[in-house]
Amino acid sequence: MKFHIITLFPEIFGSYINESILKRAQEKKLLSFSFYNPRDFVTGKHRKVWPDGNVSSQVDDRPYGGGPGMVLRAEPILRAFSKARSSKLVAQSVEVILLSPSGKQFTNAEAEKLSKKKNIIFISGRYEGIDARVKKILKAKEYSVGPYVLTGGELPALTMIDAISRRIPGVLGKLESLEENRISTSEIYTRPEVLVWQKKKYKVPKVLLEGNHKKIEEWKRGRTKK
Repeated sequence: MKFHIITLFPEIFGSYINESILKRAQEKKLLSFSFYNPRDFVTGKHRKVWPDGNVSSQVDDRPYGGGPGMVLRAEPILRAFSKARSSKLVAQSVEVILLSPSGKQFTNAEAEKLSKKKNIIFISGRYEGIDARVKKILKAKEYSVGPYVLTGGELPALTMIDAISRRIPGVLGKLESLEENRISTSEIYTRPEVLVWQKKKYKVPKVLLEGNHKKIEEWKRGRTKK
């Protein structure tokens, strides 16, 4: 799976994708990540080189019709997309995803479908959002990770990447498996058998200590229904 991410803040992703499961998956060549910053694709009057050599790139502008905040301009994003799309790593089949609070709710079922793709391009918005023509031109699918608004699309993109990656064969090791494929409950225990905390004793449920796997599975099923 090749993830291509269009974002104003690519640094946000590094500390997450370069640790633990996602790091190992990259080392095994199961995943790869490429980043494209729209600021690098600003041209014309929106790009200014100052006498000291610094460059300012305007990626946003005021919304037509009025309203608060700024809107990400279409051109830098479309140019960034063209760069990602023309990469030698990108096959003909590409899924384009735009992160938006008004998008389709992302679920495990959606993660499973997307895990079958070879290339996914994420477009992370900021400010008040992205010029609506980007979605129309790219025929992008809009996804939301929850009924709330975040500062930008980077966290939703990371959430989707994590959920999708876990479903790619070989990404999870033998000691790790999809919770959906086994009887699981959020109520789990480890050593010691009796935990003493502030003079009180907290014991592991007896059923988990008896070695009767049938009863343990029944106990877990009961817990998942609560």
